[in-house]
Amino acid sequence: MDESRGNWGSKVGLILAMAGNAVGLGNFWRFPYVAASNGGGAFMIPYFFALIVIGMPLMMVEWSIGRYGGKYGHGTMGPIMYLQAKQAMTPKKAIIVGSLSGMIAFGVTILVNSYYNQLIGWSLGYGFNSLTGGYMDSSISTGEFFASYIQNPSNLIFWIISLLVLAFAVMKGIESWAKIMMPVLYAFGIILCVRSLTLGAPVNPDWSSLKGLNFIWNPDFSQLSWGSAIAASGQIFFTLSLGMGIIQNYASYLKPDEDIITASVATISLNEFAEVILGGTAVIPIAYAFLGEEGIKGSIGLAYMALPNVFRTMTGGGIFGAVWFLLLFFAGITSAIAMYNYLVALLEEDAGINRKKGAWIVFFGYIIVGLPVALEPILTKTAELIYFMEVDNWIGNYLLIVLGLIEIVIIGWCVKDRALEEMNKGGLWKVPKWYFRLFHQFLTPITIITFLIFFTLDYAKAGNFNLIPSYVANMPNLVIWVNLGRIAVIGVLIVGYIQSYKAIKNKYKYEIDGIVEFS
Repeated sequence: MDESRGNWGSKVGLILAMAGNAVGLGNFWRFPYVAASNGGGAFMIPYFFALIVIGMPLMMVEWSIGRYGGKYGHGTMGPIMYLQAKQAMTPKKAIIVGSLSGMIAFGVTILVNSYYNQLIGWSLGYGFNSLTGGYMDSSISTGEFFASYIQNPSNLIFWIISLLVLAFAVMKGIESWAKIMMPVLYAFGIILCVRSLTLGAPVNPDWSSLKGLNFIWNPDFSQLSWGSAIAASGQIFFTLSLGMGIIQNYASYLKPDEDIITASVATISLNEFAEVILGGTAVIPIAYAFLGEEGIKGSIGLAYMALPNVFRTMTGGGIFGAVWFLLLFFAGITSAIAMYNYLVALLEEDAGINRKKGAWIVFFGYIIVGLPVALEPILTKTAELIYFMEVDNWIGNYLLIVLGLIEIVIIGWCVKDRALEEMNKGGLWKVPKWYFRLFHQFLTPITIITFLIFFTLDYAKAGNFNLIPSYVANMPNLVIWVNLGRIAVIGVLIVGYIQSYKAIKNKYKYEIDGIVEFS
């Protein structure tokens, strides 16, 4: 047991830090464009199904295994999953499970932040442009402004500033940060929701904000498809930070008897309020009012094209816009910190590198992996963001889900009752055995496997596995960015597997090799 690891100062700080991890740009950036591109209200049906069947069971698992790993001084996925797997299999088999898990967590925390940090920089840049009137000129559409903004090399300044803020935040700690910023973000989000519902139809009488609200909350069942179900599953993983290793990392600093069931429910509740109520009721109705139903589909930059329209129409809109985008900047930071912290913890635990030095190593690492995301629009003079989309597709539709599958199979079918006992330790509420049997052993793994199969079939049918995927077939100048994204994903995963294998082997060499130590 490792008694030297630090602990969270308070339960409120822990919950808000976890909410800050889950509540971020994924709620206000990713959710609106994914929901709009997958049928609006039709998307919400599989979304809530995935939340209940996948989100809640996996959240409990990740809190549980993280707390268990912390008892042995581990806060990264390789050693954590090795400890879980070896309860039911030989160390030589368990190291494979641990290495694969560590590989995915390593890959995700590097690759997601390679583009997520760009979004944080965009938020900071838009805050600056709010004050300077950058997007207030109504003769230029907000879509045109967004395209020109990301194609301008000067926006890289905000990206670098964001990375510097992240580095210093990781060095200083995040609990106090989360206690201040999260309540303010929620309060301002509620104000924006109210404003969105009073917009009316400023551009086209058929494009009202109330019709946008109807679009997201009144499902058109003809729009239901396996594609929307798969997208909903991926969004649940992304928005709740499942399959990334960062919940486990935070949970590794819990006390051995900390109530993780309450923490799981609180984290999900705060996240879903931000995503479904605030993100769905603010961004999508606003976007619909200014862009129409077709205009809100398929754009990664939807939140940055939609919300400035509101601030253009408000008295003091520049100030309100600056406050909002600054809050989005902070929300993005609280999520990115968790991924940044994971890599710093990995350097601390596996390489013996102190926290400050580790934070700077990760800083320069993110500069390297983030350059293709930053340079693509500048070099191609388009806002297509193909590299960004390709990496995000592989992460959101494969890597996160595969790691979730590994976790649920190991916990549900290998560790079994011992896992349930660990999950319920210190809990005000206990997970019933019937729930564990129904969800952790059957519904959750079966649902994840089904989504993976159908996503793979749909992706292949659409020609997206081709050397020249279908979605860039008519844009030959962008093909290289697709394949650069694929190379980046493969390369990072190879490095992640090697790193995880070596880390586990170094810590547990004797038991893996079957060597008996004599005192």
